[in-house]
Amino acid sequence: MGLPVMAALPTPFAVILGLAIGFVAAYAVLIVMGKKQLVAAKHQAERIIAEAKSQADVIVKEANVDAKAQFIEKLEQFEKQSSKVRDELKEAERKLEKRGDNLDKKLDTLSTKEKMLEQGAQRLEKRETELTQKENELTEVLSQEREQLLRISGMGIEDAKALLLNRVKDEVEHDAAEMIDRTLTEARESATEKSREIIVTAIQRYATEHSSASTVSTVDIPSDDMKGRVIGREGRNIRAFEKATGVDVIVDDTPGVVVVSAFDPVRREIARQSLETLIQDGRIHPTRIEDIVREKSEAVAREITERGKKAAIEANVGGLNRKQIDLLGRLSYRTSYGQNVLAHSIEVAYLSQIMADELGLDSTLARRCGLLHDIGKAVDHEVEGGHPQIGADICRRFNERPEVVNAIAAHHGDIEATSLYTPLVAAADAVSASRPGGRRESLERYIKRLEQLEGIATAFNGVKQAYAIQAGREVRVIVDANRIDDASASKTAYEIAKRIEEEMTYPGEVKVTLIRELRATEYAR
Repeated sequence: MGLPVMAALPTPFAVILGLAIGFVAAYAVLIVMGKKQLVAAKHQAERIIAEAKSQADVIVKEANVDAKAQFIEKLEQFEKQSSKVRDELKEAERKLEKRGDNLDKKLDTLSTKEKMLEQGAQRLEKRETELTQKENELTEVLSQEREQLLRISGMGIEDAKALLLNRVKDEVEHDAAEMIDRTLTEARESATEKSREIIVTAIQRYATEHSSASTVSTVDIPSDDMKGRVIGREGRNIRAFEKATGVDVIVDDTPGVVVVSAFDPVRREIARQSLETLIQDGRIHPTRIEDIVREKSEAVAREITERGKKAAIEANVGGLNRKQIDLLGRLSYRTSYGQNVLAHSIEVAYLSQIMADELGLDSTLARRCGLLHDIGKAVDHEVEGGHPQIGADICRRFNERPEVVNAIAAHHGDIEATSLYTPLVAAADAVSASRPGGRRESLERYIKRLEQLEGIATAFNGVKQAYAIQAGREVRVIVDANRIDDASASKTAYEIAKRIEEEMTYPGEVKVTLIRELRATEYAR
């Protein structure tokens, strides 16, 4: 029945309806097929992703393995390089240490040889011809012995050469040691003889008298009434005088004398002259005392300058600073163990010049060193330290030459002598100070003091010998090394110094030098 209905429909409408039905059917088929394809594509994508993950894991594992292998390889290379560098550094360090030790040994050896060769240089030059001749003879002997050894022993050339070299080396070293010892002995004997000759000549050519000054000054008083006027009512005059001059005035029962005492010799001289003027004038009161002291201070200052200039002219030393001239003038009021220091300085200047002339050195520089060597004594009561260091500092400020500064600082051996003029000044100073008559001391007392110094030192256990030198300023003590060790050496020197302080009276200070030497002697028979 349906067919008739469709047949009854118009033809275009039937076509459209057929197309719509076909389109719907086709769309339904497409939807079904799309869903199947979508599911298939999803499965395929999941499969691809799984395969990609698997491949990625494999790649990552392979990359980790390769990276670890490369890291291990690089680490091994680095360790090898580090080990090589460490070995090279250790080797370089060892070589440097060895080279440093060798250099130190060579420096010590060269220093010792330099001192020895300086003393024997002239003698060694004379021996040079003999050594050349002996070398030629040795060369000839070596040639003969080489032929004989090769012929007799049948040794090879290298063995024979080594044997000959060892033998010649021993002989040459022995001959050289004997020659050096002989040359040094001759040089010492010649130097000792020449030094004695120079010093004796200097002493004979310049042996002057020295003025002596005491540590106190006395002023004559015409009467005991004048003593009362010097003291003044309730002691006001003497107090004013002591305050103005800085000295101590001693008025005792000694008739006709008033004693002026002061540590500073210039103050003492000003006080002495002022008191003499006051006594002559008769007007003694505080105002007058101040006026006279002021006048005498100016007069003494002028006198100090004049004495300094006179000393510089007498010693023929020019170019001195005004302050240096004043300090030299002050030395005329300074005494050292009864010896006037300015006169002593002038004498040392002449003695240094004479010895410098004998040695072919600069006599002008030697005179300058000698004149200024004790300049520190002018202010050693005002400045802390010993007079050599004080004098060196003063002259260094006035741009004195290094030779002069070293001669001042080292003439008592306080520091090392770096100039040829320093030992000349030290010798001249010792000659001027230590010769009998140079200072206020008899020959018997001088010898007795030195004997006492040596006796105190030799009284200690372990002391073998003791020698007093430098006019009694130093005592050198030689001890038995088997009985006194290094630890007790310093203690022994200290005890000797303390014993000298307790039992002796002496000017300045005494230096105790203890020498401990161990000598080992064996005989080869």
